[in-house]
Amino acid sequence: MFDNLTQRFNDSLKKIRGQGRLTESNIQDTLREVRAALLEADVALPVVKDFIEHVKVRALGQEVEKSLSPGQSLVKIVHEELKAIMGNAHEKLSLACQPPAVILMAGLQGAGKTTTVAKLARWLKENERKSVLVVSADVYRPAAIEQLKTLATEVKAEFFPSDISQKPVDIAKDAINFARKKYYDVVLVDTAGRLAIDEQMMAEIKEIHAAIKPIETLFVVDSMTGQDAANTAKAFHDALPLTGIILTKTDGDARGGAALSIRHITGKPIKFLGIGEKTAALELFHPDRLASRILGMGDMLSLIEDVERKMDKDKAEKLAKKIHKGKDFNLEDYKDQLTQLKSMGGVMAMLDKLPGVSSMPQHVKDKINEKELFQQLAMIDSMTKKERHTPDILNGSRKNRIAKGSGTDVAEINKMLKQFEQMQKMMKKFKKGGNIASMMRGAKSMMGKRSPTF
Repeated sequence: MFDNLTQRFNDSLKKIRGQGRLTESNIQDTLREVRAALLEADVALPVVKDFIEHVKVRALGQEVEKSLSPGQSLVKIVHEELKAIMGNAHEKLSLACQPPAVILMAGLQGAGKTTTVAKLARWLKENERKSVLVVSADVYRPAAIEQLKTLATEVKAEFFPSDISQKPVDIAKDAINFARKKYYDVVLVDTAGRLAIDEQMMAEIKEIHAAIKPIETLFVVDSMTGQDAANTAKAFHDALPLTGIILTKTDGDARGGAALSIRHITGKPIKFLGIGEKTAALELFHPDRLASRILGMGDMLSLIEDVERKMDKDKAEKLAKKIHKGKDFNLEDYKDQLTQLKSMGGVMAMLDKLPGVSSMPQHVKDKINEKELFQQLAMIDSMTKKERHTPDILNGSRKNRIAKGSGTDVAEINKMLKQFEQMQKMMKKFKKGGNIASMMRGAKSMMGKRSPTF
């Protein structure tokens, strides 16, 4: 997300970063480019106007005049104003109530609402250690009920059965009564989506809301619809007391207009970002971190948290002990590392959070081939246990067999083995440095004490 906007912002602000003095003229020129970049990113016009005005007033004020590096001060102001329009700080889900905490999910058809219910169930189980019951009150699409049932099994949440012959409000009430009897912590209620906002839809969801009195009412919206996402959210909020927004499909939205418009237009916080199709692809929304990413500063805290959360800690500790004892890092270990990289969304998902990567030329980014990750896993899966543990025995005939089994060729096998050897050398350096998990914790602690560098 924000690829285009980040590039445009970098180009605009680069010119002024080295300026020894800011004038109304050079500020106007920079802000004109920033304004065009925001509009191109499909940010709503009222949001753009307010943002530009706030930056301009502050840039011409005393805080910049007294600064030793006015150009850097302008970048800092832009960063702070970006945070402000997105909500300044992350707002947590409210779960402080007599269990079960009821969360009502609303949204249009095609926004990814049912998948988001499953993602949120998984997030609550893994991060909040909550027992979760999910229920579908979408009686218009039998497939939606079946989809939620399948996803609930995948994320190990309890599924409360429902049927198209029932009334949506009765389904929701029955699920909550069941949750009370069985002592579930949270109930997620999936509601019917429509292709557009209509009176029948609003009347139905209002009835459900009045009957179950949820502690959270979350609107799920497709980020790729740009500022229309913000307008749709506002229409829902006018009819229903929303408590927050979940933006979906942000991995496919290079513009980012929805994220920058929704808080300003609805007054409601974005609480989560959907960053892919998998049930683990849900991130907390941190305005400060996203503002840093927009300005090409990366988001190391989120990257470290991803690694901490999605890394198999038992395997990481086991590997650290093995390396510490001087044992060889083998292809079985390499496979574990690739699998964990895959679970974190692949190479680009991680690179996007590193400072400076956003300003890499597109042709360099295009060379990062995510398919190689899957190919390398297929290669290792085509090896025998002995070959994985003793890669030195991989001769020509063995490589030919592995290439055929994995749908690759010997040249690709050799390339993978070269990368493995580089990883092997790197792992030997960890021998004196303690385990990987503690290194990550240390890095997170250091990052938490630092403010962004401008």
